[in-house]
Amino acid sequence: MLSKFDFKSAQKWLIFPTKASYARCLFLFFLISASLYANTGYIEPWGKDASLKYEEKGEKTALSPSIFVKVAEKVILFHQNIISPVDGPRSHFRPTSSRYMLLAMRKHGFIKGYLMGCDRLLRENDDPWIYRTVEIGDTCYKHDPIR
Repeated sequence: MLSKFDFKSAQKWLIFPTKASYARCLFLFFLISASLYANTGYIEPWGKDASLKYEEKGEKTALSPSIFVKVAEKVILFHQNIISPVDGPRSHFRPTSSRYMLLAMRKHGFIKGYLMGCDRLLRENDDPWIYRTVEIGDTCYKHDPIR
């Protein structure tokens, strides 16, 4: 036989959550998000092994380029090989701004490389800023390599 549905209990537990349930959800959210940043394995920062250092991974190796980096690379290479020889060299930096953006995207990924390249393009002018300079031929260029 079917039992009668109790609307008051459903209203109390399902529709109107209490402050305690918000606190539980918030605690679980922070617990789960904190576990995403934890180191793998057990690392004891005290005791007899405190003098031993936890070895971090070495330098970042080059990642395989994403589809966005590959498309941007094709556009930049088109600019370098087709448009730039016709229009002439205009960059006051070495490496040039297009080369800088290409190298930044290859090293840091699409988003950070694109932002670094845009920052370089905004600084592209012939004002005597404080940059290291390199002299190539008779022309003095600003030297700003990828870091």
